[in-house]
Amino acid sequence: MKNQPILYAIIGLLLGVLLTTYTASNAVNNNMTGMMQMMGMRTNEGNNQHGMGMESSMDEMMESIETQEGDEFDKAFISAMIVHHQGAIEMANEAKIKARHEEIKNLAEDIISAQTKEINLMQEWQNNWGY
Repeated sequence: MKNQPILYAIIGLLLGVLLTTYTASNAVNNNMTGMMQMMGMRTNEGNNQHGMGMESSMDEMMESIETQEGDEFDKAFISAMIVHHQGAIEMANEAKIKARHEEIKNLAEDIISAQTKEINLMQEWQNNWGY
């Protein structure tokens, strides 16, 4: 039972990554530049090239923590994960409104619930650890 918050954090992270990957792939494949920009992805509209690759916000988040260790890593990781989770919650709110299938709407509810709890947990850590 002591590991339950960690398990929820891992499950939430995996769901967030899966949902983000699916939505990003769908946005790229359908040239949905507005959705891509909402997710923090850069687009090269002048060249009609839309890419995630090294220009994606996930890559930028990873770069922000690569050189960090110890408390600095923890601080950067938590900050990046809160932003990541907030993006997943925004996407899930859209899914609740626009999705056709009830399964997607139910998943969106689960994502909102889990990632809201994780954000609250990480913010509590930030306060407890002086970040």
